[in-house]
Amino acid sequence: MSNINRKRLSDIPFSVLDLSPIVEGGSPSESFRNTLDLARHAEKWGYNRYWLAEHHNMPGIGSSATSIMIGYVAAGTSKIRVGSGGIMLPNHAPLVIAEQFGTLESLFPGRIDLGLGRAPGTDQLTARALRRDRRNDGLDFPEQLEELRSYFNPSLTSGNMHVRAIPGEGLNIPIWLLGSSGFSARLAGELGLPFAFASHFSPENTLPALELYRHHFRPSEVLDEPYAMVGLNVIAADTDDEARRLATSMYQQFLNLLRNNPSRLQPPVDNMDKLWSDYEKAFVQQQLGSSIIGSPETVKEKLQSFLDDTQADEIMVNAQIFDHQARLHSFEIVAEVTERSNQTQMIKYRDKE
Repeated sequence: MSNINRKRLSDIPFSVLDLSPIVEGGSPSESFRNTLDLARHAEKWGYNRYWLAEHHNMPGIGSSATSIMIGYVAAGTSKIRVGSGGIMLPNHAPLVIAEQFGTLESLFPGRIDLGLGRAPGTDQLTARALRRDRRNDGLDFPEQLEELRSYFNPSLTSGNMHVRAIPGEGLNIPIWLLGSSGFSARLAGELGLPFAFASHFSPENTLPALELYRHHFRPSEVLDEPYAMVGLNVIAADTDDEARRLATSMYQQFLNLLRNNPSRLQPPVDNMDKLWSDYEKAFVQQQLGSSIIGSPETVKEKLQSFLDDTQADEIMVNAQIFDHQARLHSFEIVAEVTERSNQTQMIKYRDKE
């Protein structure tokens, strides 16, 4: 790649993905306080947006009531964009999501993002408890998306809107499609919507999905050109050894998921080989293969290489770190090596007619 056209880390926005981790020995209340503390620091350090993810029946994840958490974070900050990474739309009636995010946008104008996924964010038993229709298995996601978008903008449908989202109707809330494979990548491209890819747990599909999105992108009333954000695990510390030790909490989390035994986020250990088999090690490392772990120098070098490979328009950082102060320090290091400014950067959306 020509250095003339090479994107630098300082050229693109960086953002935060938070699952409000509940740590061993901690509580959801403590996790929520830590979420707000991280969001306030992220705002100060120049991060662009702060997203929370919907998961259910996960002892180590506190962000299940995602819309409530978004309101909590937005109320405790002043300028950073706050949104969902994402709302799992098939778990909900589109009208309910339109009303919830219409309320959030009315309370915090110009700061709310609505990221949407089609997976359940949980196991199938819990999905049924959420009243999700497993017969469709997310295949009706395009229809749900169309219904949701029409609540915000009734002109998108040819029929009469007998049901209206109030608040919600007429509000310009950015809608993103999230994905870990090609389905949402292609759909986002065809609809001209921004796309966020979950490279933090699906690294092998990253480049194919981004290519699919860009290939199928059609300019729309939302975007003139593709806009791709990529989620990435980044665990930074003062030394490579300390970062590798902190990362063992993330490894244990995925190991427990593999064993169908989800648990609270565990403290770091000195040697993962005492905990996993060779097969489990290979599986976890494959799932987390894009993770960047190391000192400031290591993180900066690997982030630039990741940006060169993906040509991402924005990078969203996830960091499952047991100790809250160490987690703050990790995000501070990323902010420093990427030369964040204190001015929030945003997509240039088209003005509504």
